[in-house]
Parts: sequence; structure tokens; C-alpha cells
Amino acid sequence: MPERVTPEPWAHPVLFLILFLPIGITNGYVVVTLAYLLSHAGVSVEAIAGLAALSLLPQTWKVIWAPIVDTTLTIKRWFLLSAIVTGALMIATAIVSPTSANLILIEALVMASSFNAMAADSLMAHATPPNEKGRAGGWSQAGNLGGSGLGGGAGLWLAQHVAGAWVPGAVLGLVCIASSGALLLLQEPPAAHRATRYLASLRNVGREVWEILRSRMGFLALLIMTLPIGVGAAQNLWSAVAGDWHASADAVALVNGALGGVISMVGCIAGGFLCDLMDRKTAYNVFGVVLAVCAAAMALAPKTQLTFVIFTCIYAFILGFCYAAFGAIVLETIGAGAAATKYNLLAGISNAPIAYQTMIDGWAQTRYGSGGMLYVEALCGVGAVALYFSVAAASRLVFPRGAPAAPS
Repeated sequence: MPERVTPEPWAHPVLFLILFLPIGITNGYVVVTLAYLLSHAGVSVEAIAGLAALSLLPQTWKVIWAPIVDTTLTIKRWFLLSAIVTGALMIATAIVSPTSANLILIEALVMASSFNAMAADSLMAHATPPNEKGRAGGWSQAGNLGGSGLGGGAGLWLAQHVAGAWVPGAVLGLVCIASSGALLLLQEPPAAHRATRYLASLRNVGREVWEILRSRMGFLALLIMTLPIGVGAAQNLWSAVAGDWHASADAVALVNGALGGVISMVGCIAGGFLCDLMDRKTAYNVFGVVLAVCAAAMALAPKTQLTFVIFTCIYAFILGFCYAAFGAIVLETIGAGAAATKYNLLAGISNAPIAYQTMIDGWAQTRYGSGGMLYVEALCGVGAVALYFSVAAASRLVFPRGAPAAPS
């Protein structure tokens, strides 16, 4: 039988910012710092793009191995182990010379860590009271975005100003390991879903997932995660279209880097607070409409560098609200229990609209220009919100009163 634990007291959501830092740091280090070092070593853009894509691949399929976190060791041990492994791999990656000859080895090191995020998801789900799901979602996403800015911006600064290509990875790796200090302020979550036999534990995890899928709350959460509401796809293309606003490379680096990251973090924290004051799915849709309005307003505004900086910063701020609402909806839907598996089921699905809306934006930009791209994104966002509310209303007929709710 699993070891009995005393239910943990609710944790301050700022702890979740710390827990989620390694997730963002890993991404930022790969797509910014490591990409910069490899490009200056003569590695092709195509190969670097492949490395970036490879680093994101485990995030898409985490739900497949998330049950391992829910059914073995303790959640705190998983976080500590994964933080150490993530930091060590980042240090190892930094020690390996960034050359074409070592690219396969670097790819193997980059691929090796994603358990850290799953343990953080579970700790957050168990340590957050029902009335603070929004705050928790906001602070955790602020840590994700802040970590990405730290891994990318700070890592790149170190790469440019400190002798030795190994220094950025070593410093950031140590920060990842240090994040486990937050565990001292958290208690181990209860594990009622674990049984004496491992297969029985897996069946219990599967049963909790099924309870979500058959509930109206779970259905609506899955629906909202598949629609292009508040996904911020245009942000992936700012660098490519900045020339249409006559924006300099420094301006693009500013809004896509440290400034944009800080603004998004503030948006996450503010958005999380608002999510606890209203229905969280409604909040997500409202934020999505506001983001669409921002995109349309940017298309209407004069195409100057100043308007580019202003609107991309506003866009980043609103996107932070959307990130917070995402986290709040997931936490509200999954409850506790086998949280790593349930959280990553929804999080994995949420990557789909980011990918296909980015492709739609690229298609629209080719045919209608950058202004047309923003109009198309705005229309997709507003249309998706209308579709969501239509399906949500109809779902009351499919899920009558008394239908099972998501597990708590």
C-alpha cells in the first residue's frame, strides 16, 4: 500500500512560478542560446530548426509516459530527480562543443527531459484550493514564460559576454537544479489512486481520465483546447513580418525577448487573478476575443516601427491572460488524484491549435499580406469563440443535470 501522507496545506502560488522555471529555461536555452551558438559554429538553419522541433516533441506526447509519474516514486522525488537530470543534461550540453560533428549528441541530450513538468503539474494541482485555480495557473505560466526569457535572453547575453561557450548552459543548469528548493515548502500529495499492484494503479489512473472524458466539464475543456482561441499564433511570426512595419532587428529582439517576456508574465499574473473572479471558461473566451481585437487593431494601424512595438507588447500582455486562463481551466477540470496524466492530456491537445493557426497565419500572410494575416487570425479567434458557446449550449442536452463531473 502507498505510504499515508497528511494532506498538504494550500501553497502560495508564487511557488509554482519557481517550479515551472526549469520548463521555460529548457525551451529558451534551446531555441535562443543554443541556436545562436550553433549558427555561429556554421550549423545550418535547417539543422537548428530540427533541433528546436525535437526539443518540443516530448512535450506533445507527455501524456503517454505521465502515468509513470502518477504511479511510481513520490511526486516530490520525481521533481527533485528530474530537476537534477534537467540541470545536469543542460550542463552536459554546454560542455559539448556546439559543432555539426556533435549535433546528434546534442539532440540526444536535449530530448532527455520532460518529467520535471509533469511533477510540477501534479504538485500544483494538489496544493491549490478550488478558489485559487486561476492564480495558480497565472503564476505557473509566468514561471514558464519567465523561464523561457531567462533561458533565452540571459543565456544569450552570457554567450555574448562571457568567455567559454559552456558558461550559459552551466549557469542555467544550476538554476534548474536550484528550483527544487521550493519543495521544502510543499508536502507530498496524497496518492489514493495507487494500489498494491502496479497494474491496478494504472487502471485507477485510466479510470480517472475516463471520468474526465465522460463529464460535461471535461468535454468542454477538451473542446476549448482544440479551438484557436487565444493561442497567440501571430507571435510566432513577428520576426518574419516585422519588415512590413519597418521594424529594426533591435526592436524585434526587444519585443520578442526580455520586454515581451516580462509583459507576458505580468499578464499571466493579472489574468490569473481575474479568472478567480468569474467563470474560467468564459474568461478564456473573453481574453481570446480581446486578443482578436488587438490583432485587428494592429492591422488597421499605420505600419510604423512604433506601432509594431506598441501592438506586439499589448498582444503579449493579453496573451499572458490567455495563458493564465488555460492553466486555470486545466486545474479546474482535472481536480487532484492522478494529476500528472490528466493535466498533460489537456496540455498536449492544446498544442494542436497553436500549430494549425500558425500555418493558417502563414498561408494568409502569403496571400493577403501581414494586415490580412492579422484579420484572418482575428476572424478565426472570434469564430472559434462563437462555435464554443454554441456547442456548450447544445451540450446541456447531451450532459443533463446529474451527469458525472470531473474528479476532485
